[in-house]
Amino acid sequence: MSTLTPPRSGPARPLPAPEAPPPPQRFRRSAARSRAVLGALYAMPTAVMVGLFFLVPLLLVGWMSLHKWPLLGAPAMNAPDNYTRIADNELVSSAVWFTVKYTVLMTVGLFAVAFGLALLVQQRRRGVGFFRTAFLLPMAVGFASASLLFLGLLSDEIGPISDLLRKLGVIDGYVSWTSGSSESALGSAMVLVLWRFAGFNMLILLTGLQAIPLEVYEAARIDGASRRQTFRRVTIPLMRPTIALVLTMMITGSLLAFDQFWILTRGGPDNSTTSLVMVIYREAFIRLDLGSAAAISVALLAVLVVFNVIQLGVLRRRS
Repeated sequence: MSTLTPPRSGPARPLPAPEAPPPPQRFRRSAARSRAVLGALYAMPTAVMVGLFFLVPLLLVGWMSLHKWPLLGAPAMNAPDNYTRIADNELVSSAVWFTVKYTVLMTVGLFAVAFGLALLVQQRRRGVGFFRTAFLLPMAVGFASASLLFLGLLSDEIGPISDLLRKLGVIDGYVSWTSGSSESALGSAMVLVLWRFAGFNMLILLTGLQAIPLEVYEAARIDGASRRQTFRRVTIPLMRPTIALVLTMMITGSLLAFDQFWILTRGGPDNSTTSLVMVIYREAFIRLDLGSAAAISVALLAVLVVFNVIQLGVLRRRS
């Protein structure tokens, strides 16, 4: 039989003390650092794209605006001549006036049509999906392609619009819609922009309308508010952020108008439909003066930045 050996006598060895857990603050700092690094890695591709295709060209344009920069040849510093000559350029003065007039007319007309379409298709009923799609469908056509399409439709030689209006007795003889007068040329461009962009802005406004809770309308109806009072006191105030976004997009797009006038009217007749962006294009690629074009571009950018800052400030204060 095996005998049990008694335990060795002697002093007992103390058990190792448990390690103290690290303070939770260290874990928090490590986790926050990891999240910051991960966020930076996710944002890096976008930051690189913004730097390459926005910041670098912006800095280059600012540098070019301080030089006499021919398309072919070495640039030479001439600051601030490019900026001082802007006020002396008669074409710039007329383009500024026309661009402002077009922006006001286009913003009012486009917002009225888009908001009306949004109210028209707001309620869910039979056939409303078809109209929403039909109103939005022109956005599938490229803007340059749409401009060429309208150029063909409005042509006094091959366009069907003039023939149709003559058969209806609205006009007599041939009418040049895009070059006959400044009013007809401006109207043709505005109709093109309305057809192309009304559906897109309708979609944004429709999203804002559908975000308003139905309980608010029910409360107004219980209080005895009429439809006009509900629209003024409920719909418009709650739609203010969406309206501000749409107006900012409309005004910015109108100030940067180019395609519709370059393709439809070529700035005519007599430069009466020449926009600021068309002046920039002419300075750069017709007069071959990139420095002057860059200076006008910087001035236009400054106007856009000031407008957007004011717009966002007003919106934030009212909110």
